[in-house]
Amino acid sequence: MTPGKVPLKPLVWMGSSRADLSVFSDAVRGEMGFALYLAQCGEKHPKVKPLKGFGGAGVLEVVADWDGDTFRAVYTVRLAGTVYVLHVFQKKAKRGIATPRRDMDLIARRLKDAEALHARGKLQSKE
Repeated sequence: MTPGKVPLKPLVWMGSSRADLSVFSDAVRGEMGFALYLAQCGEKHPKVKPLKGFGGAGVLEVVADWDGDTFRAVYTVRLAGTVYVLHVFQKKAKRGIATPRRDMDLIARRLKDAEALHARGKLQSKE
């Protein structure tokens, strides 16, 4: 499938993720925005990989490096028909490449919130 030729899946921003993305540089916003657009099209950006600790490829992250810093956007395509952006942040830890525990906990909470929101939407659409 070619981007733009399929209906876009809705994009839902969880918590402060949209506001967090808005403060990044144009270059980082552009790269992450394009990766999210591809996810809406049902495709995957070359810099997207599964986030470890969430079992499988349902929770994904895109990593953008700019001006010596690393930025990440985490989203899920696990919930049919919708892309949920769970967390957007600048990785500040200087030790290793692992995502800090605080961020992993936030991602897990927002994933549960997204699952609940998605389930409510499915129930409402049947009424």
